[in-house]
Amino acid sequence: MAQEAIAARVIALPAESRALQHCVGRILRQDVYAERDNPPFDRVCMDGIAISSAAFDQGLRRFTIEAVQAAGAPPVTLSRQENAVEVMTGAMLPWGTDCVIPLEEYAVTDNVVLLQERTLGERYRNVQRRGSDSAPGVALLKAGVLLGAPEIAVVASAGLASVFVSRQPSFMVVSTGDELIEPGAPIAEHQVRRSNAYAVLAALAAHGFDAVANDHLLDDETMLLERLTRHLAERDVLILSGGVSKGKFDLVPKALKSLGVQEVFYQVAQRPGMPMWFGIGPRGQLVFGLPGNPVSTLVCLIRYVFPAVALAMGAHPVAPEPIALASAFRLSRASMTYFLPVSVRHDASAHWLAEPRQPNGSGDFLALTGTDGFVELPPRSDEFPAGFIAALYRW
Repeated sequence: MAQEAIAARVIALPAESRALQHCVGRILRQDVYAERDNPPFDRVCMDGIAISSAAFDQGLRRFTIEAVQAAGAPPVTLSRQENAVEVMTGAMLPWGTDCVIPLEEYAVTDNVVLLQERTLGERYRNVQRRGSDSAPGVALLKAGVLLGAPEIAVVASAGLASVFVSRQPSFMVVSTGDELIEPGAPIAEHQVRRSNAYAVLAALAAHGFDAVANDHLLDDETMLLERLTRHLAERDVLILSGGVSKGKFDLVPKALKSLGVQEVFYQVAQRPGMPMWFGIGPRGQLVFGLPGNPVSTLVCLIRYVFPAVALAMGAHPVAPEPIALASAFRLSRASMTYFLPVSVRHDASAHWLAEPRQPNGSGDFLALTGTDGFVELPPRSDEFPAGFIAALYRW
């Protein structure tokens, strides 16, 4: 399969140390260990009073507040079981206490607390025990994790101000063709707007990549060789749209080969996107020659480019999301894998469903608006019934 052929050639990107506040969206390249017990002390979980459960078991329901335990302060010590300590959420549990009664369950008069009849006073109520989340030396996060807000919090809790993450790859998005005209520029009847590159750029930005540039190359062999030489020298990933079919002016594969890019495969048994090209540059650069039709470009980008980049960054593999077709669908030709654009919704039972939104050919990029992604359908001669489970790839 194309994905396996790509994966076999991917070379890991280098790791770099970055300050924690600049690591969101990056792939962790080191294990993160707890520096101490977590939580590091018996922690109060609710505002209220801390008492001795032994006193409660003896029938005591009236307590005198003798001190206040604030969060971030050293623990106070309860002097008598008949007394209580007023405590705040996040504070250390005062010595001599082992139960926290929330403030909603008692009344206070002249510093004397009277518990409600329904109050429970079992040991360690509303207390998170020291080390209940993790112990020192335990791996909190493993290399390969995508760092989002929860993971950043874990790294910070381990006392790390910086961490090793994968360097983001640098991308060059290249569209080819004499017929392409930039948005905003005058256009002739025989020309079309350069839109594929902007779709790829938008998808890269949506996935958190910022080291991205783009270029437009004419169907000129000299220009192709000159500019692709520079791009291969400067970039980790080249994404080319157009120029990879078998037409007279499809010059990209020949130009790439002459620059030392090794062809891994050309053409994949899939629709849309059959004339896809993939190769490896002299320094291990990933070079994707995507078909020029807009639907093909975007589908191949999501299906092949992003998984390859994630692998190069050391990310844990993520299986595609399984989803049921909302309605039946039949392929006009069943000899190839088919990528079907869908919109995602849920039914009355909150089950997620994929509603087919078949475009009018691989050039019908207008049909992609309002869709959430596409499902991958295997070659099949009969109809895919409603409820058929397929792999969903979101844009």
